Amino acid sequence: MKKYLFLLLVLSQTGQASELVYTPINPSFGGNPLNANMLMNKAQAQNKHKAHVEPKSYAERMQESLERAYINRIVREVTDLAFGENSDENVFGQDSVFVSGDHQIRMLTSNADSITIEITNLVSGEVTTIEIPRFGNDLP
Repeated sequence: MKKYLFLLLVLSQTGQASELVYTPINPSFGGNPLNANMLMNKAQAQNKHKAHVEPKSYAERMQESLERAYINRIVREVTDLAFGENSDENVFGQDSVFVSGDHQIRMLTSNADSITIEITNLVSGEVTTIEIPRFGNDLP
């Protein structure tokens, strides 16, 4: 009798089922955006490819070092001029032009109100003009 009662109870239960819904993990396909960092870290950990880096010669390193030093000097001089400080040496002479790789740097004007510098990309011909206001000229 217990068997039949148990069987009757089991058969009397209505089957409950729900719809299966797929939720993607990858945020590119509609998944949770918080998964992006985890997926990127997993991909980078599995990546065995390393780009080949050619060592630079002494001459190339020397040229890069000299270019950096000259560009730093130009920036320092422009900053001194912009804030009204006079320096003993002026990097910018008449028609001074500095060529660094694919770029040419030229100081166009330096008047009481502003300093204008032109940077030309020698490959594409694109010209960028930077105008820097002068400060401190009207101070006592």
